Amino acid sequence: MKTIFVKEQDAVRNWYIIDAAGKPLGRVAAKAAMVLRGKNKPTFAKNQEMGDYVVIINADKVIVTGNKTTDKIYYHHSGYVGGMKKFTFEKKLERHPDEPLMLAIKGMLPNGPLGRKLLGNVKIYAGTENPHSAQNPQPLEV
Repeated sequence: MKTIFVKEQDAVRNWYIIDAAGKPLGRVAAKAAMVLRGKNKPTFAKNQEMGDYVVIINADKVIVTGNKTTDKIYYHHSGYVGGMKKFTFEKKLERHPDEPLMLAIKGMLPNGPLGRKLLGNVKIYAGTENPHSAQNPQPLEV
């Protein structure tokens, strides 16, 4: 019996939409990362881009449990001496509402060229409007 490998260009790629309003940050990110990698398909291969496209709306309404709104800290370094900046989850959500979700998904994907390629397949929007209605995305429950 031979193992069947599907080539990346022959893979069927679907579009999914996730409404993140009122849902926990980690659960939305975990579901999106699973679909991006293609782990929900029988043709999953860990070294190929076989996953689907994911559109996440209402990223500004994502929730975190406990005191994480004030205690969770994101760090950024400019590369210069004394260039460390830190932001709380609350401030990060105010300035860039899509970034906490993008960073959570990035941490759940593999490091390296494949992970960067997969991260390009997720589209995150703060509101309900998105330009991907032509792709007819199916709703995905979290």
